[in-house]
Amino acid sequence: MTPANLFAAIPGSLADELFEPLLQGASFRLERIVSAGQATPVGEWYDQERHEWVVLLRGRAGLLFEGDSEPVVLQPGDHVLIPAHRRHRVVWTEPREKTVWLALHYDE
Repeated sequence: MTPANLFAAIPGSLADELFEPLLQGASFRLERIVSAGQATPVGEWYDQERHEWVVLLRGRAGLLFEGDSEPVVLQPGDHVLIPAHRRHRVVWTEPREKTVWLALHYDE
């Protein structure tokens, strides 16, 4: 078996965030997300059906939860649990370095 690497095959430039499924089952989906300065469009919020646990592996990002005045700043190794229907948005990602996330979407 050949190992895969989460930092391999990252494009040199990205017009949009890259979402890549890694594993999927009946009650979960694990994906790699790569950002390069992208953010959620102003006025838009994620409102997901499933819980999401996300860990930042490389880069930096700001994650804002509805009702909060300041974003949570994530650096490599930081992780956060986002309950289903907890509205949130990415307000910024590092523009000079690729930001690599690992996101686990799951049911109760």
